[in-house]
Amino acid sequence: MKTEDSLTTTFAALADPTRRAILARLTSGPATVTELAAPFSISGPAVSKHLRVLERARLIARAREAQWRPCQLDAGPLREVAEWTAQYRRFWDMSFDRLDLYLGELQAKRREAAGKEKGNARSKKQR
Repeated sequence: MKTEDSLTTTFAALADPTRRAILARLTSGPATVTELAAPFSISGPAVSKHLRVLERARLIARAREAQWRPCQLDAGPLREVAEWTAQYRRFWDMSFDRLDLYLGELQAKRREAAGKEKGNARSKKQR
């Protein structure tokens, strides 16, 4: 049950594109709130609110260095998401394999029909 609760929190945090962009930036290393806010046309308090959501989801950690509070990525919850989605990857892989077989059958039928049409056209020319 704990995994489901943390997954819910993680997915809720990831649902916002601004928060995903902040996490993407943090893959390059720690950053201050000012640095994280720079690419966005939103207020500082709005960025702080996004950071609180990410912190509650345990996707970021904040340190204290003098007056600065740099943020850094904590990818642990993302591993949980990857593990949870792995079971669905098997489903999609099997679905794509079936689709590939079906498309192969369609292409074979199309080639066969095109071959018959060519054969019929040759027969008509020879008459």
